[in-house]
Amino acid sequence: MREFHSRGKVAIFLSYYRPHLPLFAADMVCALGISLVDLAFPYVSKLSMEALLPQRAFAAFFAVMGALLLAYVLRAGMYYVVTYVGHLMGVRIEADIREDLFRHMQTLSFRFYDKNRTGQLMSRVTNDLFEITELAHHGPEDLFISAVTLVGAFAVMFTIQWKLALVVLCVLPLFVGFTLLMRRRMMASSLKVKQTMAGINSELESSLSGMRTAKAFANEDREIGKFSASNRRFRVAKKDYYRNMGYYQAGLEFCLPCMSVLVIAVGGALIMGGELTYIDLITFSLYITTFLTPIRKLAAFVEQFLNGMAGFTRFVELMRVEPDIRDAPDAQELSGVRGDIRLDGVSFSYDGHTPVLERVSLHVAPGETVAVVGPSGGGKTTLCQLIPRFYDVTGGAVTVDGHDVRSVTQRSLREHIGIVQQDVFLFAGTILDNIRYGRPDATEAEVVEAARRAELYDDILDMPDGFQTYVGERGVMLSGGQKQRVAIARVFLKDPPILILDEATSALDTVTEARIQSAFDQLSRGRTTLIIAHRLSTVRHADRIAVIDGSTVVEEGTHEELMALGGEYARLQRSQAT
Repeated sequence: MREFHSRGKVAIFLSYYRPHLPLFAADMVCALGISLVDLAFPYVSKLSMEALLPQRAFAAFFAVMGALLLAYVLRAGMYYVVTYVGHLMGVRIEADIREDLFRHMQTLSFRFYDKNRTGQLMSRVTNDLFEITELAHHGPEDLFISAVTLVGAFAVMFTIQWKLALVVLCVLPLFVGFTLLMRRRMMASSLKVKQTMAGINSELESSLSGMRTAKAFANEDREIGKFSASNRRFRVAKKDYYRNMGYYQAGLEFCLPCMSVLVIAVGGALIMGGELTYIDLITFSLYITTFLTPIRKLAAFVEQFLNGMAGFTRFVELMRVEPDIRDAPDAQELSGVRGDIRLDGVSFSYDGHTPVLERVSLHVAPGETVAVVGPSGGGKTTLCQLIPRFYDVTGGAVTVDGHDVRSVTQRSLREHIGIVQQDVFLFAGTILDNIRYGRPDATEAEVVEAARRAELYDDILDMPDGFQTYVGERGVMLSGGQKQRVAIARVFLKDPPILILDEATSALDTVTEARIQSAFDQLSRGRTTLIIAHRLSTVRHADRIAVIDGSTVVEEGTHEELMALGGEYARLQRSQAT
């Protein structure tokens, strides 16, 4: 990660060629062969017209033509290598970049994903990187072929007639200047196109994910309007890009033929002065045709470079985002966890201004079950997200077995914590795969046992494919209660020493909730358990209940003690009883 901050974008881009140097070398060798064949044709033609035809050496002439034909057969083979091997190298570089990006995104914390839309991130992992593939393949190859061909053509032309070659050389900077001028304008347009395309992906992802909600509220026209607005912004950005590209292509198509006219005009004058022969002028014209192709390649490279570097710029920007939750340099592995959790004067704010928790202190002894209740928005879920260090406290400390959670590795901390969240997420796959996510190396028998304990086994047997039943995108094929129980089964399978149940039974009917509560009681026995609940009937048997209100703990005790106190907990109980 450090290299993304200390090195420039071009240096970072070139570093991705290192693992693929054999492919790169094969690509460049064949590109060199193609250039040499292109350079040889005009010069061999000149020698044939000057030496062989005047001397009526027809056999030698046709032998030379046959050799040229064989050279072009070889050139076709080298073009195959350049096309196949070059694209293969480009795809491998794209895959390397995509893997680095995905790995980096796995290190970013909740706060990053709170601020960034999924569709825009998907655009960076997919659309942007396709353009990088084209640049990775065609960029070095086109530059190399163009450089060899141009330098070689000028070298030969200077040996034929230096005055005419000098005229051509003086005109060439006009192409370069024009290209650089348009490059700056097209780069800005290309970057804007990338940004608007990411916006379209965001709108599309959001609309498809919320399709059922849109239909439920009959808001299809509203979603179409939002998408159309993004689509219009893309169309305007693309229009600006194509306008600049049109100026560039028009200018190029004007300048390139003018060079041929200039060569004929100056060459004709030199012929009139006896300084040039007709054969030399034909050779010059052939070389002009030869290096017009590299100039066109350079023009195409400009577009590839603009698109590719616009995508690569967005890639580097994302790679330079530092995760705000990082392991300390001397972080230790957390092992042998007993489950002693302590919050000492914990304060937290998402935006740095509005406090969510203020000076909260709470101790959960090993094996104790503590429920955290209170009105919505009081900070209950936030408090439990600080324990696995999804966010860092802004004040105070959270410790597990006396270790500050900031002093241990995130992986070892979270391996010892099982969480069932209020918003259950299921991956598009089978029920078996989703339950096994709790412990990927679990056997099928262990998965079945976890499903039994989560009161899900009978439901699975009633499904058409049993444990191989496809759950759909985000588990759409399952009921809310079934999704919740899949999440619960994951935790049973993980079997951690610390449990955090964030509204774990919120989607269950009262009958199923009663059945699974006994399983929870069994699972929490001998383990540290934190229960977040709105439904107070589920926490009556907790060892202790902590009431959060106004961003701090206002009451703490057993159900009976808090009811006798007649405070906030008693008020919540009365409101739910009515």
